[in-house]
Amino acid sequence: QVQLVESGGGLVQPGGSLRLSCVASRSIFSGDTMGWYRQAPGKQRDMVATITYSHYTNYADSVKGRFTISRDNAKNTVNLQMNSLQPEDTAVYYCNGRRAGTWLSSWGQGTQVTVSS
Repeated sequence: QVQLVESGGGLVQPGGSLRLSCVASRSIFSGDTMGWYRQAPGKQRDMVATITYSHYTNYADSVKGRFTISRDNAKNTVNLQMNSLQPEDTAVYYCNGRRAGTWLSSWGQGTQVTVSS
C-alpha cells in the first residue's frame, strides 16, 4: 500500500489562493488515477478533482474554473491549485488514488483548509 502525505493547507481569506501538495511513497503507475477529496464538518467526503496518469482531469462542479489538479509522475506528486477560495471550501482535504476500483491508500490525516475573513 502506498503512503500519501498531504501538505499546504492553512487559513486564507475569501478570494485567496492555496496550493496543496501530495507526495507518494512509491512510484505512481499508469493505472493509478490520483485525486483530491474533501470533508467538511458533519458532511461526507466528496471528490474535488481527479487526474489520470495521462493527465485527463475531472472536477466537481463546485470547483470548476477555480481549482486545478496536476501531477508529476517522475516526482510522485499530485498538486491542487486552489484560487478564488470561498468559505464553503473549508474542509479537510485528502489525497488518494484508485486503481481498478480499489483505493491505493488508507485515508490519512489530510490537510486543513479554512477560508474565513
